[in-house]
Formats: sequence, C-alpha cells, structure tokens
Amino acid sequence: MKLPGAMAAFEFRGSGELLEQRIAYPERINESTLDLLAHMCAANMCIATMQARGWEKVTHMKGFYPIQECTLIGFDWSVVVSGLDRERLKDKDRGKTSLPPFTGVVLANEKADYEAAFATMENPESTP
Repeated sequence: MKLPGAMAAFEFRGSGELLEQRIAYPERINESTLDLLAHMCAANMCIATMQARGWEKVTHMKGFYPIQECTLIGFDWSVVVSGLDRERLKDKDRGKTSLPPFTGVVLANEKADYEAAFATMENPESTP
C-alpha cells in the first residue's frame, strides 16, 4: 500500500460482510476491527442513501443520489469508502444481479491524504 497514511484496505458487501483485506500495520488494526468497520461503513452508506433520496424528494433538488463515496473521520484514523464500481456496473450492465463489493481504505489521520485515497479508488489501474 503506497497510499500515504494507509493502514489497511478492504472490500465488503452491502450487508457489511468483510470479503478481503490487506493490513499494513497489524499492531494498530486487525481483521476483527475491519469486520466491525465494514458493517459500520455499510450501515452508513445505507443511511446516507436514505437521506440523499429523501432530500431529493422533499426539495426537488437533484445530484445527491446515488451516494458513491464517503469518509468517516475518527480520532486517530479515518476510513474512505467507495461504491463507485457498483455504480459503474449498474450503468453498464442493468441485467446483473450481483454488484461488485464496496472498497475501503483506513488512513492514519496524522498522514492521511484523502484526495489521494479517493483518486486511487476511482482509478485503481493508475496506482503505481
């Protein structure tokens, strides 16, 4: 993981089930914590989606839905979550029943580069 401040990267289903993970600093974060974090991220993406859809309906404003990415900031570390691959697939293959997983990166706040994290998740093939 060459991303500044990256402690771990993970994939999870919309249900919160942790699928894969890479941990750079096992003394700071472990698989059990990532499992809990995956469930929290899934719940937050669902809540944000509900709020975005509700806001669009109530205000008749557009552009809030779908939620594609978000950041959850903690005291010592934060997580950047992307569902961008899911949205790309929905637009491309309407008939598919299985969506790709969400992706997440855990960043140490003291070295976090949120823009680089989003750029990496938006274009993973361009990562060195």
